[in-house]
Amino acid sequence: MSEDQRTLTREVEATLIPQGTPMTLSEGESVTITHRLGGNFTVMTMNGMFRISGNNADALGETVDPAAQAAQNSNEDVPVEKEQLWEAIKKVFDPEIPVNIVDLGLVYSLELEAHPDGGQKVSMEMTLTAPGCGMGPVIADDAKTHLEGVPGVASAEVEIVWDPPWHQDMISETGKMVLGLI
Repeated sequence: MSEDQRTLTREVEATLIPQGTPMTLSEGESVTITHRLGGNFTVMTMNGMFRISGNNADALGETVDPAAQAAQNSNEDVPVEKEQLWEAIKKVFDPEIPVNIVDLGLVYSLELEAHPDGGQKVSMEMTLTAPGCGMGPVIADDAKTHLEGVPGVASAEVEIVWDPPWHQDMISETGKMVLGLI
């Protein structure tokens, strides 16, 4: 994990981890970047841990590969393969855990259907590692954004579900290796 100190060059909207509370970090505030995952940043400040979205990378003196951030909506009438969707959401991370939501075993289903205005509609069900996770809506919104960035996807809906309950056995071998569980 790469950590480095930065000074914010402008005021930036951030999300307090793990509560999920939106907050504003001030220009000139010192932060330590602890994760650069999925086009977003996890930072530590004197006041706690925060997630800063990739569209605020410039405030950290960073740039984000536009492909790492989801592209804008596209309702082009092009075929969408499920593998493209799975690859897109492998770029979504819980800001506290350096493993994507697919390898964490958080994604339960991905379904495609024709969108009435053209393109495809994606419906996704996912869970979280803990029911009280305040970051759930942020993670779900990241997944929605990444899915809608796949060419041919007109819209995406991401629902957080609790059945079946998540447990560590759902983590892929890749995820377990990253976490040092094997």
